[in-house]
Amino acid sequence: MWYIILIPVVAVAILNVVYNWQAGHCHSQRRLDGKTALVTGASAGIGKETALDLARRGARVILACRNVEKAQRIADEIIKESGNSNVVVREVDTSKLSSVRHFANEILKTETHLDILVNNAGIPGSLRRTLTTDGLELTMATNHYGHFLLTNILLELLKKSAPSRIVNVSSVMHHYCGKLDPEDLNFEKTSYNFFKAYNQSKLCNVLFTLELSERLRGSGIVANSLHPGCVRTEINSKVGGLFGFMLSLPQYLISKDSKLGAQTSIHLAVSEEIESVSGKYFVDCKESTCSKLGSHRGMSKKLWLASELDVKLEPHESILYTS
Repeated sequence: MWYIILIPVVAVAILNVVYNWQAGHCHSQRRLDGKTALVTGASAGIGKETALDLARRGARVILACRNVEKAQRIADEIIKESGNSNVVVREVDTSKLSSVRHFANEILKTETHLDILVNNAGIPGSLRRTLTTDGLELTMATNHYGHFLLTNILLELLKKSAPSRIVNVSSVMHHYCGKLDPEDLNFEKTSYNFFKAYNQSKLCNVLFTLELSERLRGSGIVANSLHPGCVRTEINSKVGGLFGFMLSLPQYLISKDSKLGAQTSIHLAVSEEIESVSGKYFVDCKESTCSKLGSHRGMSKKLWLASELDVKLEPHESILYTS
């Protein structure tokens, strides 16, 4: 009866081969000499592979990470593999608004230009609702609010460096967020669960990109979001325990490695064909269809205004300040 076990194993293996075969690849050979790129969450997974690719193209690459020690080891690896010594580490925790503000203001002081911003850092969330020191739900703070604030503060430098690009790493899971209440983004009124928080944060990435592209029209800055695919990274294992193992299991059955998972991020950061494309959602290096809610202009505007209030955005912090 050994074949009863063999058949599903072979089937999964074939599906995995097909999944990887049809995955998108960035074919652009564009060089980035003289350009500066910033990648959040670049110490592992697709963030690391994105940073490595940009460094190989000659860019100055800033690894914006929470764990500086770990990030420095990755930076040393990137320098060795790319032959580009212009790779630096800067500390930022996107779940903490004070950390984001300090980091962003240091970038404004020390960098003369910023050509590419890749908002990649993210967490799967916690099993129980957890609030940050700012009173924000942890998943939303890390995956949405932190990048919303960071991007706004850096817009002046991005505009100065135009043409420039913003890449927001979202997920196909945003399709599973059926509704969004801009007045209850932190689950104060509605019940919290792990999946709801993550899916909502990924929907916010898409809506933020949509509204950002509208507000930046004519500025020389383009912004797009993406789903990297099912990728073998450490993100789900951070949940811990049996639940974390169960979440990670599908990644090891049918999934991409981090290098392949980074291709769409790289494509949006460098490809010549994306120069005038903004506010779109990409999968496998091709424009795709986001959820109906993810393309709702009214909701994107409401989310923007709510986010401004929640991060306490100040007039001097953004060229797009509206509150």
